[in-house]
Amino acid sequence: MQVLVMSDTHGDSRVIEKVRGFYPNVDTMIHCGDSELAFAHAAIADMKKVRGNCDNDQAFPDEAVFEIGDVTFFVTHGHLFNVKSSILSLSYRAKEVDAQIACFGHSHILGAEVIDDVLFINPGSLLKPRGRKEKSFAIVEISNAYFQVNFLTDDNVCISSHQFLR
Repeated sequence: MQVLVMSDTHGDSRVIEKVRGFYPNVDTMIHCGDSELAFAHAAIADMKKVRGNCDNDQAFPDEAVFEIGDVTFFVTHGHLFNVKSSILSLSYRAKEVDAQIACFGHSHILGAEVIDDVLFINPGSLLKPRGRKEKSFAIVEISNAYFQVNFLTDDNVCISSHQFLR
């Protein structure tokens, strides 16, 4: 299974549509907030999505918990968990909902790491990256043995790949 994860597009529906075009057959698409679009906007209409600190539409939930196959995902923007300081609060919440994968944004800094058997993924930003010049998103490949996280640029060029045992 493949999951596309993006965040912090800040009103740029064109970059969302561009990235979606690279992966039209993924199993699920996730937007981790700060789309700054209406909840029902066509660019994000069929995505799993949450509200970021810059999203005004109250239809967005603060968090989402769902399953893709046998994997439980927890998605939030991150501002309510102070992820710019630490992901400790986020890790507690991920454990509360029994998530295997937690996706978040807010910091605009891409990264993937496992803490207490939970894979945390921040896809970076497709508009205003921090810590590097490349705008980024993530593709998560789920197999029975591992999670593969590939970070890619807005031109679909691979920045880095990381494999984590399940």
